[in-house]
Amino acid sequence: MGIAERREREKDIQQKIRRKQILDAAKRLFYTKGFSAATIEDIAQEAELSPAAIYLYFKNKDDLYASLNLQFLEYMAERFEGLYRDTVLSAEEKLDALKDVLYDIFKFDPIILINLFHLQASDGLKKLSPERTSQINKMGAKCLRSLSKIFNQGIEEGRFVKHNPIALGDMIWIIFTGAVLWEESKRMINPRKDYLKQTLDLAIEIMGRGIKAT
Repeated sequence: MGIAERREREKDIQQKIRRKQILDAAKRLFYTKGFSAATIEDIAQEAELSPAAIYLYFKNKDDLYASLNLQFLEYMAERFEGLYRDTVLSAEEKLDALKDVLYDIFKFDPIILINLFHLQASDGLKKLSPERTSQINKMGAKCLRSLSKIFNQGIEEGRFVKHNPIALGDMIWIIFTGAVLWEESKRMINPRKDYLKQTLDLAIEIMGRGIKAT
């Protein structure tokens, strides 16, 4: 490796480290102060950088926040795809295992997940660069494809009735989104309420009974 290549590689590594430094700082502040209250200046101070350095990596606060959501979508896609590729479980068993997978995803980072759902339900995506919007949409589509493949497997095995597997995957996404946001709204009134796991388990169990081939 030549000197120029080595310097370029070191520069790339340094940029990745700096980018992660900014994202970690933003995540901490979004958690403690909330997205609306946190400013680029706050994030820069938390990351021990200048505001100008933040703008070298991110267009604005929305772009920075979208990058955190993209990381989370990547993790979610890996979990769904890993479940689909399991060669031991049947499609019925995978649907049952999905209860725990969804709850694990929620527990992995509930703040980012909740805000991700809010972002998708609002006009937040319109504020992002076309590149970032495309990345989020593609990763979200990947999550849904992995879910639909589980249902397609069940249909091919004769375990599930013949419905559109993409629509069934959408239903899981709707259940997950609705349950998380509804339970979160109840916890805002009473923090001791925590029925997300039971709600997800029951909803997917009912869905599983409804699509099971007789």
